Amino acid sequence: MSWLSRLPIDRFLLAIVSAAVLASLFPAAGFWADALDVATTIAIALLFFLYGARLSPAETLAGLKHWRLHLTILAFTYVLFPLVGLAIVAATGAVVGPGLSTGLLYLTLVPSTVQSSIAFTSIAKGNVAGAVVSASASNILGVFLTPLLCWLLLSRTGRVEFTTSTILDILLQLFVPFVLGQLCRRWIGGFVKAHPELKLVDRGSIVLVVYSAFSTGMREGMWTQTSWASLLVVLGVCVLVLGIMLGLTWWTARRLGFDRADAIAIQFCGTKKSLASGLPMAGVIFAGQPVGLLILPLVLFHQAQLMACSALAGRYARSAPDGAVVEG
Repeated sequence: MSWLSRLPIDRFLLAIVSAAVLASLFPAAGFWADALDVATTIAIALLFFLYGARLSPAETLAGLKHWRLHLTILAFTYVLFPLVGLAIVAATGAVVGPGLSTGLLYLTLVPSTVQSSIAFTSIAKGNVAGAVVSASASNILGVFLTPLLCWLLLSRTGRVEFTTSTILDILLQLFVPFVLGQLCRRWIGGFVKAHPELKLVDRGSIVLVVYSAFSTGMREGMWTQTSWASLLVVLGVCVLVLGIMLGLTWWTARRLGFDRADAIAIQFCGTKKSLASGLPMAGVIFAGQPVGLLILPLVLFHQAQLMACSALAGRYARSAPDGAVVEG
């Protein structure tokens, strides 16, 4: 399997793509579909419980002293990105169809990544402490802000209907487990952090969500609702948006007077979108709808951001001044 490590593709993404292909060929049906729905519900709740147990609100609050940095990153994640998403829908909605169009907008509403944002900032010799706080704050707030933004921007367009049942599902599968994880953190937080193998539970849950979404999509004729041309347009839009946001975050950070280390943290945290949070959230927020097509833009954007940020981080590391500080 050593050859896999040399491929320019994230192995987690490879597992997700494999689950999508498997579901397209062998979708769950009948009794197995019902059992899969129950298993997916439990897996999503467990996933957000573990998120709550890992993320420290105390550390986030303590690090908010550099408020200009964090406010700038959050503004990109939850204000500018959604505005870009609305512009994308207006420009491409008639071309790619409602499912992929909704997916493009949803992609802009999810939180930033945690691990990869911090890792790339560290490689680039940026403000690692700032990246840790901002990425963590983005994910803590995202549990509440992403469903709220979906309600504000999608329900009024008729793309998603927020019924009492939907709101209850969001509360029971996302909010309640996350809050319980936060409350239990003082007792189990150390154990969760000390056992990185628990991330297999996270990733297994997400792969299960993808298999369930594509199984449902296949039963509803998902692939008859789009074309290869539409998928190529979506890929092009994802790459274009990523390029614009990478350039805009760097330009804005420097114009606002941030130093090199802070600008790197703003660029990497402000342009990333979390597959790990976004996929399970989509399964809950869009329950009962064809989620398979809807999550494709996020999957494509995730791989594009990993490749682009990896190249940028390496370039920044090579050009860093001697003695560059990686924490701030």
